[in-house]
Amino acid sequence: MEVGETKCSSGYGNPPWTFKGRQVALYQLHLVKAETARAVIPKELRLVEAFGYTLGGFFLASYEDSPAGAFDEVVHFHFSHSLPLLKRIVWNPPTSCAFRWAARVLVNSDEACDHGRKVEYVGLPSQVARFTKRITAVQGQPKRKSSSFLNMIGLGTTTTCTPKGFMDLQVSENKGHVATDICNIKLATIGPTPKFDQRMGLAIKMSLPSFSGHSEYIPNLLKYSCHIECRVRAVEPAKVSGPSFAPKEDTRNLHQTANSATEELIDNERNLSISVLLSKPIIALEFNCLKMQVEAPIVVANCSKSSLKIS
Repeated sequence: MEVGETKCSSGYGNPPWTFKGRQVALYQLHLVKAETARAVIPKELRLVEAFGYTLGGFFLASYEDSPAGAFDEVVHFHFSHSLPLLKRIVWNPPTSCAFRWAARVLVNSDEACDHGRKVEYVGLPSQVARFTKRITAVQGQPKRKSSSFLNMIGLGTTTTCTPKGFMDLQVSENKGHVATDICNIKLATIGPTPKFDQRMGLAIKMSLPSFSGHSEYIPNLLKYSCHIECRVRAVEPAKVSGPSFAPKEDTRNLHQTANSATEELIDNERNLSISVLLSKPIIALEFNCLKMQVEAPIVVANCSKSSLKIS
């Protein structure tokens, strides 16, 4: 049966939904074991992989204005090819080669969590979390300068800059009255710069095609697109440390019945997500003056979380 495309209804204002943040956002890519990534994406999605590894990472942002108000967000994601079954879906190059799959979304707002989960929105696997920030000032640090190659393509800093300090971000996922530590993210903070200062990086516009849904809240597979305007530059990757317990990458229990292993399944998915955060970073991009527009999702397959079968 040919896959139909049905637009979801909008109950949260008219799309596209706009998210804005003047504070620095971080888009960090990691090398992730393909086995780990494969355990948290729908089996019909093909990973972009080579030599047993794939691209994943996280997106860290602080929004000052959005349909859900102000909130912080950490998104863990992977890249996949589009499905042969969904070959009618066409995206404009150069982003048509890969789609982004959000494996886990942590937000410090109940309203933002609800907005992300619901079918009339984006169908994301959102969870409420606590974001604890601590900034440490540094003095006497050597000035840093990006490589000439990054400067040539507009992603580096053409002038030297000195870190003003470091921000330690502790992220803990809330489950009822229990908070579970997920990670600590440490990143350098730079002093404020005038708007459109050269050090803020290259002004760009890009589109990120994405899949979502396939969750306990939204069984259908959805597709949507994020249109981003910002100034971007390459920065030193943030240092990520995990919780006190070591995450396990054992995926044997992922397909057990909900009656016998629901809590174990949730814990295992959380541990797999932590494993992505702790994998090897390869590049980090700093976004300034971020404006993101999220298009209304479109249902491309009617399916369940355990199996994407087209009826």
